[in-house]
Amino acid sequence: MQEQGGITITTEQGQGVIRLYGPWRQAGPKLRLSESVHALGAARQVRFDTTGLVSWDSRLAVFVSGLVAELKFRDVAVDEEGIPKGMLRLMALAAQGAGGDAVPVEAPRESLLLRAGLKTTAAWMVLVDTLSFVGEVALGLGRVLTGRGRFRRDDFFLLLQDCGASALPIVSLISLVIGVIFAFVGSVQLKLFGAQIYVADIVGLAMARELGAMMTGIIMAGRTGAAFAAQLGTMQVNEEVDALTTMGLNPAEYLVIPRMVALVLMMPLLCLYADFLGIGGGMAIGVGMLDIPWVQYWNQTRAALDITQFMHGILKSILYGVIIAMAGCYHGMRCGRSASDVGDAATRAVVASIVGIIIADGLIAVVTSIIGI
Repeated sequence: MQEQGGITITTEQGQGVIRLYGPWRQAGPKLRLSESVHALGAARQVRFDTTGLVSWDSRLAVFVSGLVAELKFRDVAVDEEGIPKGMLRLMALAAQGAGGDAVPVEAPRESLLLRAGLKTTAAWMVLVDTLSFVGEVALGLGRVLTGRGRFRRDDFFLLLQDCGASALPIVSLISLVIGVIFAFVGSVQLKLFGAQIYVADIVGLAMARELGAMMTGIIMAGRTGAAFAAQLGTMQVNEEVDALTTMGLNPAEYLVIPRMVALVLMMPLLCLYADFLGIGGGMAIGVGMLDIPWVQYWNQTRAALDITQFMHGILKSILYGVIIAMAGCYHGMRCGRSASDVGDAATRAVVASIVGIIIADGLIAVVTSIIGI
């Protein structure tokens, strides 16, 4: 086994001598810059003796370069004649690459008009890409409805289960709690006028027209919309979407359409389920805290509601399902190629879904108010 190289530092009549000897390739003593400088003491001149140096690698060159720089910083004269010529060339190249004398040039500040133009252009490109995606999905849906679509039926039934039965526990909990909270808040004010019975009207109308569909949509946006984005984003990372394209399959038709159809079919059922649970939660408060007979509460709810109120919420839930599925699948299909991009896609999908639901609900409220529904 070849002997390791070594280093000795001595001081002779105020002059420091650094002797390097032996082989210096991958193995060697640990080099500490601070210890070497301390060993030189008060020497004002330093020279290198490398006559016994057999071989060396870049680690020794880095050490010598740092030591020379530190000594020059301390105003110590360094005689570089003893340093190997190849090492001196490496040190000169490193110093040139460091660019210590270069003056950083500040990037020109972009004008407000330029920034506005760039933002507008980026927004326009996103809009065009979104419309292109919507067009692909519409064409794929047309092929599926005409019997020419290609996707796995088994995957579709699994998606139905995931969007429907698997979502029942969280929808049950949120809907029941929302009904309880809404009835409790309404009863606090209605008790001042002795009109506790109208809690049934408030809870029934709110759940049937707004809260049933709204809360179901928000739950599914955070649960299913994010899952769609993460699933498709992971497929993008693993290049599975590219593989489908290579095999002649349309990714929008094969991946997006089953998810969108499954969610749109399940949303009305979940909305109705949420409506009844919310009304049941309100009834629990009315009967348990307000001492309203449950038969009277039920009759009051039936008088306040009709099929129009329920259809109002069901149609909203269908629209919310389309928004959630489109947002989740769009951000999943446009995901980058890293794990971080998958997380970003899921986040953007949830945000886009919730914002879309709120905007759609506001527009529908204005339209229905104008036409008197």
